Amino acid sequence: MKNKILEKNNITGREILQKKIIDMPEKPGVYRMIGIKKNVLYVGKAKNLKKRLLSYTRPNGNNNRITKMISLIKDVEITITETEMDALLLELNLIKEKKPRYNIMLRDDKTFPYIFISKEHDFPRLEKHRGSRTKPGYYYGPFANTGAVNRTLNTLQKVFLLRSCTDREVEAGDRPCLNYHLKRCSGPCGSMISKEDYKELVNDVRNFFSGKSTLIQKKLSTKMQIASKNKEYETAAQYRDRISALANMTKSDTINPQFLEEADVFAVSKINNKSCVQVFFFRSWRNLGNKSYFPIHLNDVSEKDILQSFIPQFYQNKPIPKLILTSHDLIEKKLLSETFSKKEKRKINIIKPQKGERQKIINHALENSKNALQRYQNNLLSNKKNLSLLQKAFELKEIPKRIEIYDNSHIQGSYAVGAMVVANEEGLDKSEYRKFNIKNAQTNDDFAMMNEVIERRFKKIKKSKPYDSLKYPDIILIDGGKGQYSSTKKALDNLGISDVKIISIAKGEKRNAGREKFYTDRDKPYLFKPNDPMLFYLQRLRDEAHRFAIGTHKAKRKKEFTKNPLDEIPGIGLKRKKALLNFFGSARAVSQARADELTSVDGVSINMANKIFDWFNE
Repeated sequence: MKNKILEKNNITGREILQKKIIDMPEKPGVYRMIGIKKNVLYVGKAKNLKKRLLSYTRPNGNNNRITKMISLIKDVEITITETEMDALLLELNLIKEKKPRYNIMLRDDKTFPYIFISKEHDFPRLEKHRGSRTKPGYYYGPFANTGAVNRTLNTLQKVFLLRSCTDREVEAGDRPCLNYHLKRCSGPCGSMISKEDYKELVNDVRNFFSGKSTLIQKKLSTKMQIASKNKEYETAAQYRDRISALANMTKSDTINPQFLEEADVFAVSKINNKSCVQVFFFRSWRNLGNKSYFPIHLNDVSEKDILQSFIPQFYQNKPIPKLILTSHDLIEKKLLSETFSKKEKRKINIIKPQKGERQKIINHALENSKNALQRYQNNLLSNKKNLSLLQKAFELKEIPKRIEIYDNSHIQGSYAVGAMVVANEEGLDKSEYRKFNIKNAQTNDDFAMMNEVIERRFKKIKKSKPYDSLKYPDIILIDGGKGQYSSTKKALDNLGISDVKIISIAKGEKRNAGREKFYTDRDKPYLFKPNDPMLFYLQRLRDEAHRFAIGTHKAKRKKEFTKNPLDEIPGIGLKRKKALLNFFGSARAVSQARADELTSVDGVSINMANKIFDWFNE
């Protein structure tokens, strides 16, 4: 149920709230404070909406942030829910959707990587997995980042010899891969190991992730001694190397808790109105890494408030461990625990440790949080200085807050893509990077491609009125010369946009770095001295755009190279595709087959055979 009252602009936010409270229900729900431009200023939840909104009408007792927010209120919207738990879930969804200025917001809500072992394959491989966990198999994690997963996978392959090669190589079974010869694989791709023996290796991996690494070490040690006794010294040396790799992995963690089987640890610190939340992941008594977050919030929020808002947002798209340790006591700890327990269908405990091993882990996380925040602020000062120098160098009215850098990539017009990277006072903002598949422009015409990318980008901005100032660039930096500048200006002129500074960076004579020319609306290009810090900063931005464009282009090209023509035929799923390839040997042979030949394949009816034949021969 929604309740909405529009108010005149000449009364205060507190007066609007006082009028609103008269008809406010004493039920749980979510409230939204609305500003003059119909923008959502703040989203909150309440066990009792009337009592909660009443607290905003008091002349004293609210901090500066809330007092400022109240002064901007022009309307209030509510949604009644059945329980406070439902209100919490709705509040999280609305914060993510509306991104209100006065809420504390998680910057990065990406899922974390896992290690995955399939249940459906006779010879499952160790894989890195990110996203929904729908495939049947074993998932181990989460790991703090891709680097932590890759390091773990690298060591696991040395210790347990599970394959990393493709299913196709295993199905062929004609020759072992390079990893087999490097003693990093048991060789299912060359039929060098039986299903039973391979299954034993998979069970060893599962035991390892269950915390039974000592048991595995003893098992390998026994096999090493037997091999040595039988004078099979090369085999014994292989077992020795596997034991050594396992031992190094066990020792590599900075913290190895004895009594913490499965937990996430949250520690927050705040310096000069910026904060850092440090998250550590522990699974099977093992530290799987940590990650730093720098949530968005206004100045006068406490560390406890930051953690209270951060944790439920963090778990919106992530599985929740049975134990959560926090550096500060949460006000709504009981509500969060009940909500999380309902979501996971098991008991979830939230604890602020007071002593022992858990307290030491919290202290360690706090130390990491403070160090990360200090580095972040040093980087922030450096970026602010660069933006200030940029304003001075190009005679801008204000210090730029957002720079968008564009580049294109293609090979003689093929697989053409455009790329945009974003820089602000906090550095490169990778969450704002964008890719553009070139659709309309001639893909061997760099100017036309840039024109298309700019036009598409700013058409999208113009549709999202009122503009989000944080998403609107002050500067566009283009990799190119005068032509690219003119092409970009033409695109913006056609859209009626004139308040964005365009800078085009052209390579110097003989493509020497340090001799770049910068074209703007001035008659002559800007030139910087080779050791000018402003030049280094702009070069870094250009190089990042170039790196991102090349990476996007390569990914597109690889996808096209590996694309199977059978993937495009409606009604051909994985099972039928596999049957067709096994029968005919290749997609090309399928395309040349007659309809009656296609019906010889299991699962291909006459109708389906005609469909496949028509697809390739129309």
